[in-house]
Amino acid sequence: MFEDLKGKSVLVTGSSTGIGAAVAKGFAAAGARVAVHGNSSKKEAEKVVADIKAAGGEAILTMGDVMKTVVIERIVKETVAAFGGLDVLVNNAGSLYHRAALEQQDDELYDNVTDLNIRSVVSACRIAVPHLKKSKGCIINTGSIAGHNGGAVGAGLYAGAKAFVHSWTRTMAIELGPDGIRVNCVSPGVILTPFHERFSNPEKLEGVRATIPLRRLGVAEDCVGIYLFLASEKMAGYIHGQVIEINGGQYFK
Repeated sequence: MFEDLKGKSVLVTGSSTGIGAAVAKGFAAAGARVAVHGNSSKKEAEKVVADIKAAGGEAILTMGDVMKTVVIERIVKETVAAFGGLDVLVNNAGSLYHRAALEQQDDELYDNVTDLNIRSVVSACRIAVPHLKKSKGCIINTGSIAGHNGGAVGAGLYAGAKAFVHSWTRTMAIELGPDGIRVNCVSPGVILTPFHERFSNPEKLEGVRATIPLRRLGVAEDCVGIYLFLASEKMAGYIHGQVIEINGGQYFK
């Protein structure tokens, strides 16, 4: 189904755990060459690379804090040097940091949330574009259902940042489309990953599960197919500027 992904060069930021790790493995299984990125989770990122290679795939490890533009420049450079170019950029790195109501939010939290969830996406797109113009490649951003519904109490900054990513995706689609670069966004609902292990308790997750028409929470593997689909020119060559929901029916648009 995804034959045209074979040999493609793919960079997935934030791919040491969760959705990013599953997506990196999915691309590798489809025959793509994958740059697995991590920051604080080095052992986990190394395991993703090891798992890909054990399955016969091709991957490299690239580490660093994507809140810093100079680090993104290095990460893209390492990917291009290893694979001879860049075909697909997946902007997946992101975090809530911690839940905080408005009166508990400070400048440090604001800077952390916006630098990771917004600055890293903007910088990665800007730095990758010259390479994507050559390959007529694509960008896939990871948004969130919180970008639509505002998220739970204490997640306002994260939700606002993800709303930016949704809008940024559409703006970049307008700007980069004439260069042959497709830009789309995947907006996951509540997916059982280390993110929710850290930021949500079992009672909260059960309350959400009960509101989902499919009556289950998602897992990282539920998200993989849409990333591969959007990256495939054969399958999704005329899909552009879209924010696609993966949430079991939790949110209807």
